[in-house]
Amino acid sequence: MNKEKNNNPETYTLEKIEELSVISLPEAIEEEEKRLPAKFDPLQKYLQEISKYPVLSREEEEAIAKAYYETKDPRLAYKLVVSNLRLVVKIAFEFQKFWAYNFLDLVQEGNLGLLQAVKKFDPYKGVKFSYYASFWIKAYILKYIMDNWKLVKMGTTQAQRKLFYKLRKEKERLAALGFEPTPKEIAKRLGVKEKEVEEMEMRMFSQDVSLEAPISPDSEDTFGDFLSDTRPGPEDTVAREEILNNFKRLLKEFANQLTGKDYVIFHERLLADEPKTLNELSQKLGISKERVRQIEEKLLKKLRKFLQERLPDAAFYPKALSEKI
Repeated sequence: MNKEKNNNPETYTLEKIEELSVISLPEAIEEEEKRLPAKFDPLQKYLQEISKYPVLSREEEEAIAKAYYETKDPRLAYKLVVSNLRLVVKIAFEFQKFWAYNFLDLVQEGNLGLLQAVKKFDPYKGVKFSYYASFWIKAYILKYIMDNWKLVKMGTTQAQRKLFYKLRKEKERLAALGFEPTPKEIAKRLGVKEKEVEEMEMRMFSQDVSLEAPISPDSEDTFGDFLSDTRPGPEDTVAREEILNNFKRLLKEFANQLTGKDYVIFHERLLADEPKTLNELSQKLGISKERVRQIEEKLLKKLRKFLQERLPDAAFYPKALSEKI
């Protein structure tokens, strides 16, 4: 009976339990982890890979940069890029506090900036390549962060991007000095308007909410349900179509009454999608530009009077009427 129980893989004997209890729980977990395959760390792997490329000396970097500038040989560009991959990682770490997602995203964008720096670099201006490249790397990383910080893009101007980057630093610096980092104080120190600081703070530290999100966990109503609909209703659409149709009919009727210069100016100056200039019409009709302008003004007055008589409610539909009328 005992032998049958001992042979059952799901049954533990007292001796087996005592044998297992010799190893503590943490030690047992550690032993088990040793048997499992190591976790793959993409960042660590990337750092190992780029460490294989040597950093160029100032003289080597300058010589390769000049050679690439003259020949545009992609092999030379490759040497400049791989020797500065560690610089990209170093700069990306400076921006890490602004980015709560995959750090390698910043590295990738920084690498794009590095490629752009290689294309634009002029080695004959006496500037070290790594110093020049750092500006391109920072620019690409910062733009990526700002484009992906919120659902709605922020920092679309150079001034806003500068404020985005400096705002957090200045807040921390003021706090460390014992000052309250108010928008007024920050604006004073950064040389910007207080309103700009307030707007950037609201954009940076407010939470995005999807219009499709429910207003509460147990509600089927979404935030979008409570937004007012600015689109015209069916009645407004029908009324607008009616006034437009009447307006087109009356324009045609008015045009049929015109002859000679009046007809040409009305069609080529007032109704055309690309109106002729006064100079073009004066040359075509053999009259002065001032005379063309006078005829145009007279036509507009006649047209206004014509429409007011036949379409008295047209003034209530400004979108249906030409801006010139």
